[in-house]
Amino acid sequence: MSHPSVAIVILNYNGRNYLETFLPSVMASTYSNKRVVVADNASTDDSMDYVKNNYPAIECLYNLSNQGFAGGYNWALKQVAADYYVLLNSDVSVTPDWIEPIITMLESDTTIAACQPKILSYHHPALFEYAGAAGGWIDSLGYPFSRGRVFDICEKDEGQYNDPQPVFWASGASMFVRAKVYHELGGLDDSFFAHQEEIDLCWRMQLAGYRIMSCPQSVVYHVGAGTLPRGGRKVFLNFRNNLLMLGKNLHWKEKLWKLPLRFTLDGISAWKGLFAGDTDFFKAIVKAHWAVVLIWCKGRAQKSGQAPKPMKQLVGVYTGTVVWKYFIRKQTRFQEIVGRKIL
Repeated sequence: MSHPSVAIVILNYNGRNYLETFLPSVMASTYSNKRVVVADNASTDDSMDYVKNNYPAIECLYNLSNQGFAGGYNWALKQVAADYYVLLNSDVSVTPDWIEPIITMLESDTTIAACQPKILSYHHPALFEYAGAAGGWIDSLGYPFSRGRVFDICEKDEGQYNDPQPVFWASGASMFVRAKVYHELGGLDDSFFAHQEEIDLCWRMQLAGYRIMSCPQSVVYHVGAGTLPRGGRKVFLNFRNNLLMLGKNLHWKEKLWKLPLRFTLDGISAWKGLFAGDTDFFKAIVKAHWAVVLIWCKGRAQKSGQAPKPMKQLVGVYTGTVVWKYFIRKQTRFQEIVGRKIL
């Protein structure tokens, strides 16, 4: 019996230490019809020399400039032919049989466009990891959270999310995607550079009639913040890209009130940070807001390419607001927050 082809594509930027640490686990994957590709985003270290000298079976691609996560993957995947892509961060340790359960799921239903494994913390394996946990959700105002992670609180993995479930988004740290669908929808949005581009892609997949799944029978371990550490740049990209994503994919009736409300809530968050002494956080949000306004005013915002639908018609949407539940009601677990308001 032939197995569909799977290309594991690792985007690298000055990641010598990560490649040295985690490539052995990737190469030990038991799935037979796989290829491993390291796509370099104009690194200045010796990471690609390390790959060539130690892993001759790995295919290497070399970009002339750092186009970020979104642009880097779009550039790389144009050169890779496979039935399925795995967008895998360089700071992820995989288990030997992590591929098989997800490919089985994808092969069983052609409406599934993307899927993610259970993502646990590499340094604290009993905990879910920030970037995706057991599958991504979003609330009515566009705030992303996950089964097992709400804002900065990561739950202990006690098997509570071991059931395969449709979700709103699959984590870009370890994202299986149907190659044909990826290219049909234009891939990731280059303008995002990094952060939330996978959520935007999954939103567009849902608008196109596809489903996103979490497959906890597959397990990986993620370090997190591997290439872009926490700081002003990270805050800027998160706030900017989230607003761009909402402007791009929301139904126009929802844009009328959700976008002004989000600008207001972001502003409150910025002032709260400033009063707490975090001036970089404040400046990053202000800069993000100005960037979004300029992009919209100049008509440079990317279009969704799909007919918009009200969020309540999509899967993995919490119809309330996670901000209220988390900060006011002090509910920090996914199951506490979603309650019965699950679509």
